Amino acid sequence: MNRWDSMPRCTASRLTSSWPESMFPWRKRAAFLAAVALAGVCASAPRPSAAEDNASAAERTAPADSAGTSRSPLAIGLPAWLGEVSFDGFLSTSFSYNFNRPVSGTNQFRVFDFDDNTFKLDVFELVARKPAVKPRDSGFRVDLTLGSSIPRVAASAGLFRDETGQADDIDLHQAFVSWIAPAGSGLRLDFGKFITPFGYEVIDGYDGWNDNATRSILFGFAIPFTHVGTRVSYTLSSRAALMAMVVNGWDVARDNNRSKSVGAQLALTPANAFALYLNGMWGPERSGNDADARTLLDAVATLKSGSRLTLGANAGWGTDRDAVAPGSDAVWSGAAGYLRLVVNPSFALIARGEFFDDRDGARTGIVQSLDEFTITPELRLTPHVLVRADARLDRSNHRVFEKNQGLARSQPTVLLDALYSF
Repeated sequence: MNRWDSMPRCTASRLTSSWPESMFPWRKRAAFLAAVALAGVCASAPRPSAAEDNASAAERTAPADSAGTSRSPLAIGLPAWLGEVSFDGFLSTSFSYNFNRPVSGTNQFRVFDFDDNTFKLDVFELVARKPAVKPRDSGFRVDLTLGSSIPRVAASAGLFRDETGQADDIDLHQAFVSWIAPAGSGLRLDFGKFITPFGYEVIDGYDGWNDNATRSILFGFAIPFTHVGTRVSYTLSSRAALMAMVVNGWDVARDNNRSKSVGAQLALTPANAFALYLNGMWGPERSGNDADARTLLDAVATLKSGSRLTLGANAGWGTDRDAVAPGSDAVWSGAAGYLRLVVNPSFALIARGEFFDDRDGARTGIVQSLDEFTITPELRLTPHVLVRADARLDRSNHRVFEKNQGLARSQPTVLLDALYSF
């Protein structure tokens, strides 16, 4: 019942960093060979159908690897154990346009849609997984991602991101092993790299994507993307589940200090149409600093009204001890609201509004308050193909958005996005 499907995150300067072709040659070759190998296996097995149109991103928050998946026999000649492994994938491409016409060609304070006036291969994801379903089961999941948007932003420090903060267009989005201990209904243990439980929105993948094509400010600046460590999950009842984790920290594959961070989630479903997720995390996150802890609190709620209307809400608060100056903590907070209306099986309309207060400039690099509103029509062309168009307006209480050769308080953009899942 976590949010599954990703340094302070996503500052404009980090998002626009470019990579020389010579960076990480062995990683590029390894990832390419892995992609070819997985693609070859995928070609031999039928693909599962796409998720239902009226399922919101928030509803796809349960660990995808915890549910059983039907298997099809693989081609003759392949190892027998491959029959227990499923292969799935996801492809996203987009075009973004900024009406401010920024000279730098960059959309400010965006997460993945940071390039203006260009077509992009956002991400290609290939997933190999063997689900662990019942006590004493073991399994694994590996998500390989390639593309010019998501991998370079979501990559963890120490794994496809070097000590200077530079990242490449290849990433291991997730990579963990699982085992379900025979305790009660089953105590699930995961070891490796996994998606953060924080926030309403997710990093898009075949088993879950957001209703809006662009990511919220909260997703980009208030919470982490991923963690490396271990987590323990237990279903308390049909209405409640608990998760606890011990990890290296925020978006780091190798710890940047000598302390670990701890986190927990309580997932509640008091009614079939209502779900509530309460998250918390604590631990030192700054490089070489073992004493000054970062604290994050986050709540997510979803409410369904019939089969057509879904409402969502997300609120978060964080603080970083002594991050501004000795004796002066950095504090940030924000909230977002979501509405999804399914008009018919092929068309839906989505709206999002949010605000984010970075009162010390610790998350965006500027002392400011941001808000944004996005409206997204969504068209499902086939069970596998989805097309979305975001019309979005960002605003700040300071002139922080590029407009021609100057600065403005607002940033209007549009984005067209096409998805294919298999």
